Amino acid sequence: MDLRWEILAPYAPLFVKGAWMTVQLTVLALVLGLTVGLGTGLVTSQQPVRLWRRGLRWLCLGYVGFFRGTPLFVQILLVHFALMPTLIHPDTGWLLTGDAARELRQNSGAFLSGAVALTLNAGAYISEIVRAGIQSIARGQIQAAQSLGLDPGQTMRYVVLPQALRRMVPPLVNEAITLLKDSSLVSAIGLAELAMAARTVAGAYSRYWEPYLAISAIYLVMTLVLTLLARRLEARPEQRGGR
Repeated sequence: MDLRWEILAPYAPLFVKGAWMTVQLTVLALVLGLTVGLGTGLVTSQQPVRLWRRGLRWLCLGYVGFFRGTPLFVQILLVHFALMPTLIHPDTGWLLTGDAARELRQNSGAFLSGAVALTLNAGAYISEIVRAGIQSIARGQIQAAQSLGLDPGQTMRYVVLPQALRRMVPPLVNEAITLLKDSSLVSAIGLAELAMAARTVAGAYSRYWEPYLAISAIYLVMTLVLTLLARRLEARPEQRGGR
């Protein structure tokens, strides 16, 4: 197999731009997904008594079930071609109309759709991580906190969440790595990230080994960086505990 790495040189800026776009998309979706997942996980981990809270819990369970039970690729297409035109449209947008909507769709439509789809998908998976982390805390600790006079909100904030969050770090890192790799699916709606860069080179030269091996190496480096950061995060509590 004769590899011609020199064909990648003219496209180096495209690969750099694609990598930066991938990082931006992943970080944004992860931060927003953590927010969505934490809120949803707190709701689904409880057994509410009031009717409206039960309804909210079932709504959250439905959201989690849908986004965990359908392919991410389909979700991206659904968001880009159905949801976003409904919300942002020059004439009929629910959230934004007129020239502002037109400009936003033209300049950042693919990025916005990709970020929304990845956020909703990540939020669903993170909510299950949060729910499992909360429910892993021994019931005795909750009862002990309540016997000391802490209300349910204080018990969750000061007793349950600090312990649960530490247990959530490994699965959250796995979710971040998965999100980083799944961002390549957004190239299907025209976003110029790494997968799109590789397809551009492949289309220009009809060669596939070089561009796809190149982006594989870039993805591998980024996932290794995430893994190393996660190990440092996991080690810090142990180091503090040993002092």
